Parts: sequence; structure tokens; C-alpha cells
Amino acid sequence: MTTGTDWPLAHTFTSTSGAVRWDRLGPPEGPPVVLLHGTPFSSYVWRGVARALARDHRVHVWDMPGYGRSEKAAGQDVSLAAQGRVLTELLAHWGLEEPLVVAHDIGGAVALRAHILHGARYRALALVDPVALAPWGSPFFRLVREHAPVFEQLPPPLHGALVRAYVSSASAPGLRPDVLERLVEPWLDLSGQAAFYRQIAQADQRHTDEIQRRYGDIAIPVLVCWGEEDTWIPVAKGRELAALVPRARFEPLAGAGHLVQEDAPAELVAALLGFITQVP
Repeated sequence: MTTGTDWPLAHTFTSTSGAVRWDRLGPPEGPPVVLLHGTPFSSYVWRGVARALARDHRVHVWDMPGYGRSEKAAGQDVSLAAQGRVLTELLAHWGLEEPLVVAHDIGGAVALRAHILHGARYRALALVDPVALAPWGSPFFRLVREHAPVFEQLPPPLHGALVRAYVSSASAPGLRPDVLERLVEPWLDLSGQAAFYRQIAQADQRHTDEIQRRYGDIAIPVLVCWGEEDTWIPVAKGRELAALVPRARFEPLAGAGHLVQEDAPAELVAALLGFITQVP
């Protein structure tokens, strides 16, 4: 179990894309919830939300291959396609047949791919500022994707400054210094620096293009939450996505940027609990 103020992720699962660190919080008999992080983050962003939900739910958290405390290796497949397969493997490993899934940023694309392409079954799906609709990818993302080998060779101080500036821009009110350092820490050593640019280089819009036309077939309840001050993916994308999914409800969160878990954790927990209580 995860305890204290750290976020150790005590368990390891060997996936088709490398070793995955994961953990479980809450009562064993509680309804299962699975949390998916985005990029360039890790399950650490869910720590407050996870602990709040764990009062009554069995909450599963994990770092995707290439992220956080999970394996980072040269030549590793960390694409959205690979992560969708890994999620499906993890659900089977955990023995979860129909959990509630909550997914942020590219975690949204991963959850959608697992559900639509790999038959992963969910009780319901909550998407938080997800990567789901074309076009996506900021000018920074596109620049790095086109020149990843060059960025990998940046001197560590320059790389660290770039990562801190990038992660900081995900928050509307700004991140506490200690939180910022914890978020960027996995990317700062040599393997982390290579992994940071590797995951951007492999981020391909075709992995959402091939499922976008099938959003109208999603039959489970869906909540789309969006930070109104998101400068990474505009809130209009949230409304557009909610309109494409038959049983979707859209809920904007005032004052929050892209990193809603840090900017408005109480409001996000309230939205999630309100959604959960209405799911049959």
C-alpha cells in the first residue's frame, strides 16, 4: 500500500513494453477505480484525488512504461498504441472486469484505445482534459518530435530548465516549487532525459485518428471534465468531445489549467464522486 507523503508504487508488473510500477489504495472490497496519467507526468499527479477516492473505493494507480518510476529504456515502445495494450494487460493482471476509469491527457487516448480496440470493459469513463480529438500537439511538441535526437543531447541544466518551464505551463495558478520538482524529477537523469524526448517523438496523432470516428459507438456513461484555463488543449475541445459521445456529460472547472489535479483537486473529486453516484 502507498503510505505517507511519498508515492513509492510498491508493485511491479512486466508488460509488453517494460516493467510497470503500480500500487493500490483503499478497501479491498471497494468498487474498483483505475487512474491514468498523461504526459509528461506520472501517477504522482493523482495522489490527492486517489487518496480522496480511496475512502470508499479500491483505487489502482500506475506509471506508464517510459514514465515516472516505470522502466525507461532505449528502443522502448511508449506510443499510445503500446500504452493501450499495456492497460489491457494490467486490467487482466488486476482481475478487474468493469472498473471506473479516470484518465487525464494522453491517458484519455490510452483508455479510449483499450476500450474501443482491445475490448477493455469499463463501468464508466471519466476523461480529464484528454488527448482525443485532432488536431493535437503544441508547437513545442511538434518541434521536439521533428528534432528529438538533437534535444536528447542538450546539456542537463538546459534540459532541466526546459522541462520545468514546460511542466509549469500546465498549471493556471502555478505549481508549488516542491510539487514542480517532484513532477520533473523522473526526467532529469540521463535515462529520464532520453525518455522525455522519446515519448514526444512517438506521440502520433494517427493513434487517435483511427478511433475518433468510433466515439459515437461508446455505450457507457462518460464524464468529460475540463479546466477552463487550459492553454495546452482549449476547453472548446472538451465540448466538442462531449457532443460526439452519446452518454457524455461535460463539466468545466473554473480557474484550472491543463493539470486539473493540481489546480482544482477538490472540485475534480466532487465532479468524479457526483458522476460515480449516478452510474448504475
